[in-house]
Amino acid sequence: MQEMTENIDNSAAQEEVPEDIQEDKTEKSEEDEKKKKKSPMDPIQLFLLNCLIIVAVIWLMFGFVLGLMQAPNSDMSPNIKAKDLILYYRLSREFHAQDVVVVAKNKTNYIGRIVAVPGDTVDITDAEKLVINGNTMIESNVYTDTPRYEGFLEYPVKLGNDEYFILCDRRTGGEDSRYYGSVTKSEIKGKVITAVRRNNF
Repeated sequence: MQEMTENIDNSAAQEEVPEDIQEDKTEKSEEDEKKKKKSPMDPIQLFLLNCLIIVAVIWLMFGFVLGLMQAPNSDMSPNIKAKDLILYYRLSREFHAQDVVVVAKNKTNYIGRIVAVPGDTVDITDAEKLVINGNTMIESNVYTDTPRYEGFLEYPVKLGNDEYFILCDRRTGGEDSRYYGSVTKSEIKGKVITAVRRNNF
């Protein structure tokens, strides 16, 4: 009797094993089917999509966030020289004295340094010294005097609520606010981030 009970238990256990194995096989077959399913795009299409995304990101970055231009001359020498590549940030709307900016004036792009901000009074003396609000400026990044350009502006110049005065670092012959006048915030295309010296390539 005991032997018969053991045989019955063993047969029941043997019957349970195939069900477990069957479940495992079912799970594996489902996984295999998922693996066999093809991607909706082949590798070439996926590559082209990635390229399109990269191009779109670059276009957005350089169309709306960053700007790239070549320095047209050496007016900002020695910090920026002719043909250097200039990278500037377009979205900056807060500008301060000593910021180097790209300016669009009279359909021409210029690079210069902000020396006076809205509300300041700018004067250039007969001794070729820059005076802001009655104080003679000592500029560590400028190595020449600041001559007036006769026939363009009358000094002193009082800046309005939205006006900035721009000067080049190379003060002799540089094209800046002494030549084209003060600039408005809307005429400032962006703040210079860095310059890459192409002469070293």
